[in-house]
Formats: sequence, structure tokens, C-alpha cells
Amino acid sequence: MNSRRRRIILASLGVTGALVIGWSVLPPRQRMTPSKPLPLGPGQVAFNGWVKISADNQVLVMMPKSEMGQGVHTGLAMLLAEELDADWAQVSIEHSPIDGIYRNIAVATDGLAFHPDQQGMVRDGVRRMTAKTVREIGLMMTGGSSSIKDLWLPMREAGASARAMLVAAAAQRWQVPAAQCRVESGRVLHESGNSASFGELASDAARQTLPAKVKLKEPAAFLLIGKPLRRIEASSKQDGSARFGIDVVLPGMVYASVLMCPTLGGRVASFDGSAAAKLTGVRKVLSFRGPGGSSGGVAVIADTMFHAMRAVREVKVAWDHGPAAGLSSADVMRRLAGALDRKDGFIYFERGDVDAAFASVARTISADYSAPYLAHATMEPINCTVQVRDGAATVWASTQVPDVARGVVARVLGLADERVDMQVQLIGGGFGRRLDVDYVAQAAEIAKAVPGIPVQTIWSREQDIAHDFYRPACVSRFRAGLDPAGRTVAWSNVSAGQSILPNVMSRYRDSGALLPLLAKSQAALAEALHPWLKLPGVGPDKTTSDGAFDQPYEWPHARVAHYKVDLPVPIGFWRSVGHSHQAFFKESFVDECAAATGADPVAYRAALLQRHPRHLAVLRRVAELSLWGQPLAAAPDGAPQARGVALHQSFGSTVAQVAEVSLAADKTIRVHRVFCVVDCGFAVNPNLIAQQMESGIVFGLSAALYGQIDIVNGQVQQSNFHNHPVLRLADCPRIVTDIMPSKEHPEGVGEPGVPPIAPAVANALFALTGQRLRALPLKIA
Repeated sequence: MNSRRRRIILASLGVTGALVIGWSVLPPRQRMTPSKPLPLGPGQVAFNGWVKISADNQVLVMMPKSEMGQGVHTGLAMLLAEELDADWAQVSIEHSPIDGIYRNIAVATDGLAFHPDQQGMVRDGVRRMTAKTVREIGLMMTGGSSSIKDLWLPMREAGASARAMLVAAAAQRWQVPAAQCRVESGRVLHESGNSASFGELASDAARQTLPAKVKLKEPAAFLLIGKPLRRIEASSKQDGSARFGIDVVLPGMVYASVLMCPTLGGRVASFDGSAAAKLTGVRKVLSFRGPGGSSGGVAVIADTMFHAMRAVREVKVAWDHGPAAGLSSADVMRRLAGALDRKDGFIYFERGDVDAAFASVARTISADYSAPYLAHATMEPINCTVQVRDGAATVWASTQVPDVARGVVARVLGLADERVDMQVQLIGGGFGRRLDVDYVAQAAEIAKAVPGIPVQTIWSREQDIAHDFYRPACVSRFRAGLDPAGRTVAWSNVSAGQSILPNVMSRYRDSGALLPLLAKSQAALAEALHPWLKLPGVGPDKTTSDGAFDQPYEWPHARVAHYKVDLPVPIGFWRSVGHSHQAFFKESFVDECAAATGADPVAYRAALLQRHPRHLAVLRRVAELSLWGQPLAAAPDGAPQARGVALHQSFGSTVAQVAEVSLAADKTIRVHRVFCVVDCGFAVNPNLIAQQMESGIVFGLSAALYGQIDIVNGQVQQSNFHNHPVLRLADCPRIVTDIMPSKEHPEGVGEPGVPPIAPAVANALFALTGQRLRALPLKIA
């Protein structure tokens, strides 16, 4: 679009547009002071919305993020303690209340569909506008590998502000200039020899004025940040005192077991619970709706979980199987494959003149890839405890979205949000599953049947796998054009699958949250304007093409598109989202291009990264670490091994992996060793980063080697770990992780370890067998 047309369109927005633009250039609302004072225990004072200090010198960091094994409580506490100069041994965490200062801004700005290479005024303006909007009406959320990135500055500023207030109080007490005071390990010191602990100063310090601006430490002065500190919750997990959602035990608590319609989205037509009601310990038998498009079912409330699980099997149910009754996985894959022939997919990235480039190439290669639905299969079964009493409710839940969970409980019970108290628990594996709140709404509906009594609803593993919000199935088609010298000059990729974000938005709408409603209207407007404004970052759901359009490879001519297919299968966010399958598609086809040109896979990638030095450094480092190009010894059983490589950027971080793979006599795929190199910006805690790379590789290998959800007549065929296996300890490879040094802003680490492992293994299998595997899970013919 020429600049004149752009000016005309922008001018036509009129006074409203001018007001919006004027509002957008103002700085976002502050993130230091909550809308209501923090609740205080005996001897505690609050310095801002992020830290309290008690008279016994305990520093309590207010934590709006959920801990699900990723170490976020440790990493974030380190940020605040660093700038506070606290004694790390005296630092603990406390879950924050629900408040606007804790809304996740980074996850929203990262969700804009800009290519990482694209910079400029348009991108800066859209990001600024998004940040301001989310600060006003966003969500508290742990997801998108965004926690450290989101709170890198707020946590540090909160610590520095509290530090300044402690110094001011000490200086006032000693009648000395504040500049003469210093802070070391939880004490304020003066050159005269005066010394006071944080606890001794806390009460006076909290009455000081919150500084308008603070100076943060330079990295050279860091004492905690960058160090491999032990996890803050490690001891509680070792001695068993840590409390996950399923560990909640309350006086008089009863238990509920559920049986949901075996068909996705089905509901109860009628039921007879008389036989179950006669069993020992049974309190109540009831039916419930399927919140947010999930399946309806029946529940039994009983004195113990054993009694509830036994009794629910005795309930006789007539099911209304709903519109998904005739659906099968084969139908899904046929519909997705057919969509690849359409020409109206949304173009997420375009460079050069792709059609002209293909018209003049010497050779074209092409391939189709596919990936199935996947369940989350978290180790902690789905559970939630709710007590409804005296026109209010208390909820004990392992959730990644506490404000959405609170909202949906309030809606189910007909209460104001403020009448619902959310007690966020540790999560035994989230992987995106706890971004949905169906189980919270269900638990509230069940607890409503026995007012005054706390009810813990727990799903069996079978119910969990059969009633998940699955990682979408997806297919992808590639074409690459080679010039007479064998260089890849044209790249075309179109994928097809369901769109996650609209599905999640529709479920969030039940919570009464404003952001999804606004976002949906904004998305509709953006999609309408996109053909005219041609602004990247507006249009349909970016997560569908994550990992396909946003990569660093320097194709001279490229086009990446996605076609959205609507299907009656419930879907949701799954660890690394679109990157989880798009990386397999893309990095496998990159290897195909290398093979077609006779190039070494590492050298081929390096040639396409000449203007991306950080990516190139990661690739070269993993090649060096894995001894790429040198002979590889046989596996312990004498079977030959081969290496495969993959490079992928996701959630701001770049990860390269090399997998060493062999085949057993029965063609079982064995992964012996994985080398992993990550550039995630400044490494806040190297231990946590290495743990997350290892965790991501194990999680990704489970999906690459075994993960698959099959649907027949609308019913999921997998039921437990016997037919939905995960990687076992005996099959886990040795993992070698290397973290690239960096002074850049920290980026995500919870998810970026997942995407490269499947293509690395697939590429190793091609080197080993000559078979190119284009479908997940990987199986050698």
C-alpha cells in the first residue's frame, strides 16, 4: 500500500482514532501499587504490590505466576531479592491476590504476528498499544514462556523501590545522608558502624514515599541473578510438605468422582443414580452440564474418593452423543488434507515474488507432513476443591489463570467475583491444560449441590485423557525451488488445522473476563482491515502458524500461509503450541532440501543464516558440542547410530539440538544422546534453564515417539498410559545442555526445548535408514 492510501485510511478513523492514538502514546499504567492494600499477617508491612517484610526479617515476594515445575517462583524471587539486596535464605513466596498490576503483558505483545526480523514504527506502535490495553483489561496468566520476560523489570523495580525506602528509613533514624548508607544481605549499614536489619526498619520504611524512579543494578553488580541457585520450593518437595491441588485436605471435606459422556461434547439425556445412592458413603448423585463446550456427565459425592469412584460406575446413563458422534481421525485428516488445495489461506509471511521465482527455478521438490491430536496427560490428575458457604465460595485450584477461574466460579454460582476466594496451588504439570477452566466450573457446579461442605472433585486418568482440550491435528505442504546451482531460492508452505485462540476465547467468555470479548472484536476488525492496511500483526490466530512463518532462514522468495478448519474436537494450548508440530514440518523439510542439493544439513542451514549471527552461533555451537561430521560409534548393542540436527526459534529463544539415534532389531527407535544449545538472552538461573531444556526434550520425545489421540465415532480411543505412553526413565537419553552467554533481555525457556527434538530425531532416522518420516508419531516401516 502506498503511503497516501495509508494516510487517507488513518485519517478516516476521525476523532475516535485520534483519541486512541493519543492514549496509546502515554505510558502504561503503573505496576507497583495494587488497587487494594495487600493482606498482612502479624508483624508484616507491604512496600508495594510485590514485596512484604516481616519483623522477623522474612522477605515475602508476592507471586502472581503459577509454579508447575518450571521454576518460575525461584527465578522471579531472584529478580526482586537481587535489587532488594535481601538475604536469599530469608526469602519466601506468597501467592498474590488478583489485581490489575499482575496482568501478563508480555504474553499478549509476543502474540502479535510480526516476524522476529521486522522492526520499525508500525511494530513498536502496535506493541505499545497492546501493552496498554492488556494492562487495563488483560489476564493474570502463566503461559507462553513469558513469566520472566513479563516481570523482568517490575520485580526488579519493586525490589529496588523497597530497598530505597529501607535506606531512607535508616538514614532518617540515624540522622545521616542516605547516600552514606549501603545494603548488604538483608541489612542496612552506615559507615559509622550503625546497622539495622530489614525487620527492624520495616515498619518505618513502609511509611516512606514510594520512589517515582529507581536505578537498577548493572549486570556486573549482580549477586543472585545469573547464579545457579537452588529452587525455592525444593525442600518442601523433598520433605513432602509442598501442596499441590490434589493434596488439599480440609475439615469435613468430601470427594466427587465424575463420569462424562464418552463422545466429545456430548451430554446427559437421562440417568438413574438409585443404585449408586444406596452404596456406603455416598452423599449425592447428580448430573452436570459440560462447561465451555466440554462433555456433560454425572458425579457422585461421597465420604472418600474410593467410595465416589466405586459408586459412579453404578450410575446408569443415557447419553446424548451430540454432533461429534460420527467423527473419526481419518475424517479429520481427510478434511485437513483437502484444505491444502484451497487458495484462501491467511498469509502470515511473504518475501519477494514467490510465483515468479518458482516459474524460473531449475528444480522443484515438495512434500506433505502431518501431526495428530495430542493430550496433555499431566502427572497430577485434573482436580479442584470448592466450598460454597454463606453467599461466597473458596476455591483451591491448580490453575494457570486464577482470574478466569474465579470468574467462571462466580458465574456458575451467581456470585460477584469478589465473593470468590481463589487459593492457587502448586501444579503437578500444566503444559497449557490448566489454561482452561472447565474442571473448575465443573467442580463449582458439583459443590453447589452440598452447600457448606468442601468438595474435592478428581478425574480418573481415563476421564482426563478422554476429555482433554487437545493439541490440534495439523497438516502442512511444502515446495522449494532450486536454481541451476542447487541453491534454494523459493520457499512455499501452507498448513491447515483448527485455530486454538477462538476456541479458548469462547470458553473464557463464560468467565465474564473482558479481554477475550474485546480481543474477539479487535480480531474481527483487524481481519477486515488487513487486506487494506497490510499490517503484519493483525489478522487470524498467530498460534496456527507459529514455527512456520517466524523463522530466521533467509529464503530470497518465501510465502507462508495457514488455512483454518473448524472441527467439533475441543482443542487448547499445548506446550509450545503451534511450534510443537510446525517445527517438525519445517526442520524436516529443510533437511529434505539439504539432501536434495547434496549439502551437509548443518552447512545448508548455516548458509541461510548469514544475516542472523545469534542463530548461526547456536547452530555452530551444537555442531561443535556434538562432534558433528565425525564418525559416530555404534550403540551399546552394536547397532549403528546416526545424528540429526534441528534449529528452531520460539518464544524469543533459539534452540539447536542434535540427536544420536539407533534402531533396535524390532525397529524400535532409540535416542541415546541429545545435545542442546539455547540462546535465551540473559540467563537468570542456569540451573532452571538446563532443567527446562531437559524437560522439554523428554516431553517432546514422548510426543515424537508415542503421542497420538485417535477418535472413532467421536470417542477418544486412548484411556491411560498403557495405550498413551510417555517416555520412561530407562528410555531417556543423556542430555547435554549448553547456554549461550548473552546480555540481551531474557526470553522464554519453558517451551523452546520441545519443538526441535522431533525433527532432530526424524532427520537422524533419515541419515540412518534413508526413510523420510513425514508423520508423527515417528514409526519406521
